[in-house]
Amino acid sequence: MKPARSVRRKIRALDLFSGAGGSSWGARAAGVEIVAAFDLWPLAGETHKVNFPKAEFINSRLEDFKVEDLKKKFGKIHLILASPECTNHSPAKGNKPRCEVSKNTAFQVVRFAKTFKSRWIVIENVVSMRRWSRYAEFKTALETLGYKLREQVLNAADFGVPQSRRRLFLLADRKRQPTTIVLSKRIVKKVADIVDLNGAYRWTPLRAPKRATATLQRADRGIAAMGANKPFLLVYYGSDGAGGWQRLNRPLRTVTTVDRFALVKPDEQNGHVMRMLQVPELQAAMGMPLKMKFEAGTRRDRIKMIGNAVCPPVMRRVVEGLIHSPLK
Repeated sequence: MKPARSVRRKIRALDLFSGAGGSSWGARAAGVEIVAAFDLWPLAGETHKVNFPKAEFINSRLEDFKVEDLKKKFGKIHLILASPECTNHSPAKGNKPRCEVSKNTAFQVVRFAKTFKSRWIVIENVVSMRRWSRYAEFKTALETLGYKLREQVLNAADFGVPQSRRRLFLLADRKRQPTTIVLSKRIVKKVADIVDLNGAYRWTPLRAPKRATATLQRADRGIAAMGANKPFLLVYYGSDGAGGWQRLNRPLRTVTTVDRFALVKPDEQNGHVMRMLQVPELQAAMGMPLKMKFEAGTRRDRIKMIGNAVCPPVMRRVVEGLIHSPLK
């Protein structure tokens, strides 16, 4: 008689600060069951529910819950995913005042981990979170619970995502030291792979009467470098230290929560025309498949949800690397 095959139990996860579900999508692709997700933004919740109909979405502050009650409700949780509020860590906020209360929401991860005693935790945030005055305290709190930690900075462009997006990942395992996430082969995708130069989107003349002078100056730098007959991207909104434009043969610069990038191409009648990148293009730039639906809210809302998300291919690889050993 052949020995019975060992059946691996389904790994069950909570997604804290889930947003629209980038982390959830990546973890599910790694074979994880998303049991519940938590976020304060109702529109993100609507989007998450469309894409994860079997998961419960909870639109509330984590501080408002008795975690013991949640444990009784959801049962055994093996993995906690968490992307704590990052705006007040990000250098994109410039010199504006930082909210320590917002930063401290990261300690909700510790509170949930203490009660659920999940085997694994994945925490994602901007790289500058490491400069937070309580970051060492935060890591120590997890170690006190018995977690072994590994800190890595990963660039989405190294995971087949057509975007240069560096993010901090803090991996935690209660039973052993997490292994380093390493790629066997780097697959580089570029802007040209995700933009539609000939589709039905509406284009407008680059040199429209109300176009801002700074926008035209950025465009002129791109035209001077590329020549008049090649398309390129314009950094339409936000600061940029590379001239305010970029070539299409490279990964997109970091997608943010605002309408940041415009596509410029030559046109026989107008010299050059331009349009902003559209939701499907930004979605592709995040490594999100088009079957991941963004239907709730306005166009601006959808761009914010996309720019605020985790790139699913990165999270998938992180989760796969963390949970490859059998559950015990």
